Amino acid sequence: MANPLTELFPKLKGGNHRVTSPRDCAYNCVAWAAGKTDAWWDHLFGYWPNNASRDGSIAAYADMFASLGFELCATPQYEQGFEKIAIYGGDGGQFTHVARQLSSGLWTSKLGSLEDIEHHDLASISVPDYGRPVRFLRRPK
Repeated sequence: MANPLTELFPKLKGGNHRVTSPRDCAYNCVAWAAGKTDAWWDHLFGYWPNNASRDGSIAAYADMFASLGFELCATPQYEQGFEKIAIYGGDGGQFTHVARQLSSGLWTSKLGSLEDIEHHDLASISVPDYGRPVRFLRRPK
């Protein structure tokens, strides 16, 4: 039987990821990156922090995460004492996804209404619909 995750994300292979929770449509990658599982965070519908731009751009999402204490940083490399996120974008500068770095240095993503996964690198979920990592932010733990 085909694995829906590897059909959607062909770079997810064998030992480079693991499912860490079942499917759940109550929250998405933005909420997950913010450390929340009680609401769907989206610039068009669902929860969105007050005073955050709702234009759907990478910059708007970066500003929204800045309102949660994140600051821009140069790389996705693990830094002791910091929590990092990677914002993905597609052509045209629109936000597509966000992943959060774990204390192990691995990454975690909530894949829409599908499962949460732990993945070894950011490229493993880089596909056209999810874009590619374009901006990195961090905040003190």
